[in-house]
Amino acid sequence: MASANALSPASRMAINFGPLLVFFGASKLGKALHGDGTLAAWGLPLPDAEVASAVVGTALFMVASVAAAAWSWLRARHLPPAMIFTTAIVILFGGLTVWLQDKAFIQLKPSIIYAGFALLLAGGLITGRPTLQIVMEDALPGLSPQGWRLLTRNWALFFVALLLANEAARRMLSYDDWLSFKVWGVTIAVFAFTMSQAPLLAKHGVKLD
Repeated sequence: MASANALSPASRMAINFGPLLVFFGASKLGKALHGDGTLAAWGLPLPDAEVASAVVGTALFMVASVAAAAWSWLRARHLPPAMIFTTAIVILFGGLTVWLQDKAFIQLKPSIIYAGFALLLAGGLITGRPTLQIVMEDALPGLSPQGWRLLTRNWALFFVALLLANEAARRMLSYDDWLSFKVWGVTIAVFAFTMSQAPLLAKHGVKLD
């Protein structure tokens, strides 16, 4: 069976960031289609442009996420547990977004997800079974038990920070600015935080190329 390493760098980039680009573009499309009456003509009378932006963007994001997972499977004949987990979260909360069509829920949703992740990781630490290890062990072979505990702790704290940042952003920013923060600001923060964990990984047994 081929491994995830069989994916080319370009394929991994498309799988990781393609759905985000689809979401951002589809959000703009949703707002435009609401503004010119197209959604109403299609029998989709959404409450306002911001909800239309979120619903259309989220619906196509779900499609793109499933397509990315399918492409990963077809190319590598393997789906990392982390991808399965995140795709399931996208479908669950994306489905709620499309169903509820509520702007308050749309902006609160990231906070719910970050809180859930933080509690899940913290619970793993308390019980002595680092949750992060379950979904990421394939990606980080060789990481010691102490390394998993430290990495899990750091990610739990990071999700708490994201929760606080989203709560501040949704109260202080316009919807469009909040959306840009959610898509690009959080993506950049996650990338930077992931890179900052490299010394910890190297110290506790992971060989970094």
